[in-house]
Amino acid sequence: MLTAIIDYESGNLHSAEKAFQKMAAETGAGSVVVTSDPETVAVADHIVLPGDGAFPACAAALRASGCFEAMVDVVENRGRPFLGICVGMQLMAREGHEYEATQGLGWIDGSVELIKPADPALKVPHMGWNDLVIDTPHPLLDGIETGEHAYFVHSYQMRMLAPGQRVAHVDYGGDVTAIVADGTKIGLQFHPEKSAGAGLRMIANFLTWRP
Repeated sequence: MLTAIIDYESGNLHSAEKAFQKMAAETGAGSVVVTSDPETVAVADHIVLPGDGAFPACAAALRASGCFEAMVDVVENRGRPFLGICVGMQLMAREGHEYEATQGLGWIDGSVELIKPADPALKVPHMGWNDLVIDTPHPLLDGIETGEHAYFVHSYQMRMLAPGQRVAHVDYGGDVTAIVADGTKIGLQFHPEKSAGAGLRMIANFLTWRP
């Protein structure tokens, strides 16, 4: 089994790589590689798309990378499990509205928009620990309950057009989408590699997920 973390120059992947390798070793889930090689992506059993920065820049970098076509093929046509993290999750939406309207992958029926908390005392970006509220059961959340903590750093959120695709949210002056899913594709707005025990459990669940 091979898990490919796609490197399209969207941020430092060191902590994610180490967390995924740690849980792969503990669960016997095979090897984990950070790669910009489309041939490696094409043969991977699980795909991870991280992302840090602005939606338009990440979308452009992903489409310009040699991995884009291979990623879309293995996820859409071969049904390989896919995990988007932070902006990697946001790119799963129909479109983003950070600076300018930008097309996403269209895997989740949602639109990425600026967080606007109802409480003006709450600052943007939404940064730090927050409690997950589970909306829909999912294999990624095996062993995870409402109230578990996750670590967030983001100014934009996915506004859901298909509420059934939302797996979990947090409260930050209103509902903020935390986890989305459709078929073999799932996205986390938070950083599981920085979310202590709950995040590592989710990584292990993803690595051993066989939908």
